[in-house]
Amino acid sequence: MLVLLILHVVAAVLAPVLVRRWGRQACYPLALAPAAAFGWAVTRTPAVRDGGAVVETYPWIQQLGLHIALRLTTLSWLMTLLIGGVGALVLVYSARYFRAGSTGLAQFAGVLVAFAGAMLLLVFADDLLLLYVGWELTTIFSYLLIGHSTERRSSRWAAAQALTVTTLGGLAMLVGFIVLGAHAGTYRWSEIAAAPLPGGGYLVGAVLLILVGALSKSAVLPFSSWLPVAMAAPTPVSAYLHAAAMVKAGVYLVGLLAPVLATVGPWRPVVQVTGVATMLLGGWAALRQTDLKLLLAYGTVSQLGLLVAVTGSGTPDAALAGTAMLLAHALFKAALFLVVGIIDHGAGTRDLRELSGLRRWSRPLFVVAVLAAASMAGVPPLVGFVAKEAVFAAFTDQPALLTGLVAGTMLTVAYSARFLWGAFADRPGVAPVQPVPIAVSLLVPPGVLAGVGLLAGPAAGVLDGLLRPYADLLGAVHAHLALWAGPTPALGLSVLAFAGGGLLFAARGPLAPVLARLRAPVGGNQGYEWIVGRFDRFAIEVTGATQRGSLPQYLGIILVTLVLVPGAAMLSASPWRARIPLWDSPLQLVVLVVIAVAAVLAVGARRRLTAMLLVGMTGYGTAMLFVLYGAPDLALTQFLVETATIAVFVLVLRRLPERFSARPLRRTRWVRRAIGVAVGVVTAGLALTAAGARRAPDISAAFPDLAVVHGYGRNVVNVTLVDIRAWDTMGELAVLVVAATGVASLIFERSRTGPRPRRPEAGRRVTGPDRPVWLRGGPTLYEERRSIVLEVVIRLIFHTVVLFSLFLLFSGHNAPGGGFAGGLVAGLALVVRYLAGGRYELTEAPRSAPARSSGPASRCRWAAVWWRCWSVVRCWRAPRSTSTCRWSVTSTWSPRSSSTSACTWSWSGWCWTSCAASVPRWIDTSRPPARPPVASPSTRATGHEGERRGADAGVGAGRRGARRLRGDPAVGAHPHPDPARGDPPRQRGQPVDPVGRAVRCGARRRHRTGGPDE
Repeated sequence: MLVLLILHVVAAVLAPVLVRRWGRQACYPLALAPAAAFGWAVTRTPAVRDGGAVVETYPWIQQLGLHIALRLTTLSWLMTLLIGGVGALVLVYSARYFRAGSTGLAQFAGVLVAFAGAMLLLVFADDLLLLYVGWELTTIFSYLLIGHSTERRSSRWAAAQALTVTTLGGLAMLVGFIVLGAHAGTYRWSEIAAAPLPGGGYLVGAVLLILVGALSKSAVLPFSSWLPVAMAAPTPVSAYLHAAAMVKAGVYLVGLLAPVLATVGPWRPVVQVTGVATMLLGGWAALRQTDLKLLLAYGTVSQLGLLVAVTGSGTPDAALAGTAMLLAHALFKAALFLVVGIIDHGAGTRDLRELSGLRRWSRPLFVVAVLAAASMAGVPPLVGFVAKEAVFAAFTDQPALLTGLVAGTMLTVAYSARFLWGAFADRPGVAPVQPVPIAVSLLVPPGVLAGVGLLAGPAAGVLDGLLRPYADLLGAVHAHLALWAGPTPALGLSVLAFAGGGLLFAARGPLAPVLARLRAPVGGNQGYEWIVGRFDRFAIEVTGATQRGSLPQYLGIILVTLVLVPGAAMLSASPWRARIPLWDSPLQLVVLVVIAVAAVLAVGARRRLTAMLLVGMTGYGTAMLFVLYGAPDLALTQFLVETATIAVFVLVLRRLPERFSARPLRRTRWVRRAIGVAVGVVTAGLALTAAGARRAPDISAAFPDLAVVHGYGRNVVNVTLVDIRAWDTMGELAVLVVAATGVASLIFERSRTGPRPRRPEAGRRVTGPDRPVWLRGGPTLYEERRSIVLEVVIRLIFHTVVLFSLFLLFSGHNAPGGGFAGGLVAGLALVVRYLAGGRYELTEAPRSAPARSSGPASRCRWAAVWWRCWSVVRCWRAPRSTSTCRWSVTSTWSPRSSSTSACTWSWSGWCWTSCAASVPRWIDTSRPPARPPVASPSTRATGHEGERRGADAGVGAGRRGARRLRGDPAVGAHPHPDPARGDPPRQRGQPVDPVGRAVRCGARRRHRTGGPDE
């Protein structure tokens, strides 16, 4: 079974490719997928006939106890035959129904095959949740098939209506499945059916919800409106979905559950009342239609009501009759839809008022239509007659229900005759239609279906033996499927139904005014539109009342909801009855008082910075509570998070006004305070309730021992995060890395010419040559926003803070700290440096830009760095007696262009160098070298050309184009001008040469002391 499902998935994926290659002829090989399902079901006939089952189980989500449980029984075997056989014939029919080059044919073929696979999953599923997956897949694929003609508004509307109705029913059914499975202890239907149903009133609710899903899928009242509208779909879709497959899903579900749930209180009344009502109303509506396809659509609604009423009755004889009618309906209704498609394809119309003389056009088509319509009306010796006789015989002991079934059968006979008369009769005053010739491949599929219906009637005994195992699930079966059972009451009722239906058809002229007047006050489609319109209006009203653009209002609604919903549930637990110790130490009371005072003062603060500091005080007070409770890890994390939050607030508050806006009115102010107090009380109560609601032992009690034994660490928190929750922590870190990379990319973004000043006039301010530079970004700030004290302090403590973050990183395995705390400390170091020096400080200080931490050029740089490291290792591993290394290879790199991924490598070759020269040394940015390099003409170029020429000349390439040589006016000024050297003073805001230098082999070596080159 799983192989069949995979085959349909593969065929659906390959369908667009095959259609683009072979056109509409690709439908023939695609028909092999459903044909394989039909053939496989035929080979499993002996096992099903003996009452056995074919079972396949594959692991799926073992933690939840879910498996791909597939099971084939009598009912699912019958549905597999219909899905596979009718599906293959419809695909063969589609190969000639659609014209060559039809728009959307590739999508149609793929979705149709996928729909067939979804239906197979639905009928194979033994797990209720897996059944729901197949159920919703059929809903989605039917939406795509009904809305095939996307350029037509009617198709889009029909698809949306079918999707809305069936999805609503499917969600209700899912809730019923969950309720049923939760109380039964399993979602495997075979296990639920084998065990007694658990008692309780929940079962009634579960049954009703499941029936909502089944009735909506099978278009039974009050969900009948979507099926006639869905006739906007192409005729092959109507023949498959609305005759043999999709609408049968609800009938299949009712038949599957009836042996177990039919005895539950509301089951039989719901299915019988709604089924008979649907049969009568659908048949009456079919008599009023002038479109042949709509006539069959309302006839389908009528027959689906009959199927639901019969299969849901829950008696053995009714179960046997229901399965026979299920087979008969799929055969004659699919054939009739295909016949209508041929008529529409050849005559160009489906209006029976415009059709005349079609029986002389194609005798075979006329014969096929007569056989299918006769089976629908229950004429012997067709299978429809056998099924109808079985239905009448099964309800002879229920006169009220039987009366409704006989009346519905009269309507069926009447609209069957109306279909034949409207499609093939000669009408006076109507010119005969001159249709085009019929292709054989169009006529074969309906001919096969009608022929099977003709052969199945005389073979009723064989059919009885195949379908009886399903009826045996409900008890002893007394009836039999037979073409002739003698003069029985069922035969008399059949004659009565024929006579009544013939009179209705004969009196169609005088009954026309009656048919026009006798209709529902509100049609099904009008009712759907009215309901949807009311929902839209309600949504508009709710949106207008709640979405007013006021952040306090949004927050107030959320908080009030928190107070009312969880707060009301909390009151039922009565958390105040538990004895609660107020404090364990007097220091805790002091800290609580500080927190409370800070919170109250924060509410009344007028300045934003004051309010932020007071709120931060509450956070630090919470961290102190963690310290007093003996949780240093939590306290450290809280301290760091609160500090980082304050730093971020400071960054934001610099852009906001100093004071808050005008306060609200006094009455509104008290309302907000009341909401705040209520939220605080409810939150505290929820915390107490949740802590006291635990009944099972806490699994964290074993964490301290496990952390030492398995994690080799005494810090339980960090060992838990790293070892026990490793994948969860990795996912969180991945999210943080992505967010940090994005933020850093925005901060470090620069133009091709370097960083731009914050204000246009920033470039006109001059820094004196005798003024020390503590931070490289400091001179770029306005004087009124610059703090020399802050720059000095940051310069002194920055590296210490970074080292402290590394200490926390490595000490967190046994002591307070860890990667999270270390990351926060490193982040705080960068934040305070940003506060002191601005954006340019973070732009110029790092050795490599985070915005370029990935990509082809970065890979080239990292490769060169690793090569240098390897050279250093080789040098360090050399004997002490040797003062030089035997070899050294250096390289320079440059992207060929900003848009290409390749890199250009330049190898300097083999040379002799000292070990010290092989070690890359960072340039001290606080003190310039004593002598600038000589600028050659080849090194004065800028951009990529200058980079390449500079690389050839032995000058290291920077990370942005050509290096700006110090002292060269053509490429930029020295980042730290020296008046003694004759350098012009650097302007504030002027682009600065990035720090970075390629190690050059055997050329010269720069000392940190600024000595001469060697």
